[in-house]
Order: sequence, then structure tokens, then C-alpha cells
Amino acid sequence: LQVCADDPLTVAHSARILSSGVRDAVTQRWAQRGFRRAVGTDPSGQTQRNLFGQIDGTANPAPADADYDQLLYSDGADRRWMRGGTSLVLRRIRMTMDTWEEIERSSRELTIGRKLDSGAPLTGTTEHDPADFEAMDRTGLTVIPTESHMARARPRVRAETILRRPYNYDDVPDSGQISNSGLLFASYQADPVRQFVPIQQRLAEQDMLNTWTVPIGSAVFAIPPGCHEGGYVGESALEG
Repeated sequence: LQVCADDPLTVAHSARILSSGVRDAVTQRWAQRGFRRAVGTDPSGQTQRNLFGQIDGTANPAPADADYDQLLYSDGADRRWMRGGTSLVLRRIRMTMDTWEEIERSSRELTIGRKLDSGAPLTGTTEHDPADFEAMDRTGLTVIPTESHMARARPRVRAETILRRPYNYDDVPDSGQISNSGLLFASYQADPVRQFVPIQQRLAEQDMLNTWTVPIGSAVFAIPPGCHEGGYVGESALEG
């Protein structure tokens, strides 16, 4: 159950009301609490930033894309009850903020592959400029490093496109920790094996950002389609 609002008081009250009706049937096992900038905080509508200061989520598909639905929603070919539903991969990733802040700005930008101020690729000037991964600098090196986070995470084929919705967390440090901050990375896609796994494998193999990030845990959820009037969410799964 994901509950979101611009006001944390609204989130707390809504979560309580939604869970109150099922307390006799279910037990809450865990919860993850994250935050983003409130709507309207940035009048320009710029993509959200993470705690590293980097714009996060630029390459998301737009609802106007011709194959948007095919990328996000299952066609039910493998599991009939998932037709019209989607999947969620949720990863909790700790950011080692203290060591990240020790490196200079140029190194941070090379690690990500984007400029800190605008979010533009290192080969562009604005956030949504297409990246040129073949461009070389005067020394013969690629302007966007091949091991940068951007280069490793980009889809190799259109079918690898995912919808990302990252949330930040900044919790009280555990004993012995200097900080306890990071990212709740939420990825939505029709098929996590076909779309998410190939990207994650490339990041695990070689990603400069791995020096400053530590995966804490992850989970995969099947999100069933909505229901008809008089029905209930998940009805198709129980019907087989």
C-alpha cells in the first residue's frame, strides 16, 4: 500500500484510516517512509532531485508515448490475472553522503554523467537534451564516461524502459553511523525480469556510483489491475 500526499499529516492520517479496517485480518510487517519536494516548490517544474543534489528521473517515459501502456502494464500473456496491472520493484539504497561530499563537483558530474545545476547530459545544455555517448574529448576519452551511472542505466532497447519514482529518506543514524540517508527507488514496469533486471545487472557489474551507494534491501510487488464497480482490487488474482 503506497500512500502519498504533499502534507505528511495527510499521509499519516490516510494510512491509519486505510489500515484500520483490516487490522483483524492482516498485520503490518514493515514500512518505508520517504519524501520528495512538494508540488509547487519549484515553479519551473524541474525533475526532482535526490540527496546527492542530482536531478533524478529525467529519462522517464511520458504518457503521450505510443507504447507507454505496453511498457508499464502487463498484457496478461504470462499471468491472466495481471492483465492491465503492473509491477513494482522497490529498493532501499543508502547513500554515503559524507564521502560523496568529499569529492569535487566535476567528479560528481562524471560519476553521474550529468551536470549538477541543470541535469543536462555532459554533452548537452538542458535536462532533456539527448545524450551523445560516442562524443570524445580532446584526450580521446568519451565525454560521458562509459562507466558513469547514466551510461550504465540507460535502456539498451526500448523494452528496457521503466517508470522511476524515487523518494529520499533521512533517518536517525544507527549506532556507529555518521548519517543514515538514501533513496527509496521505485521502479514500475510491465515485466521486471525483461525490463528491470538487465539494467540492474549492468549497474552491478560496473557503475561508478556504486562507490557511494549501498543497497540495503529490495522487494518486488505485483500490482493487480483496478476493479469494476462492485468488485475489489485483487479479485482477478483470487479467481485464478
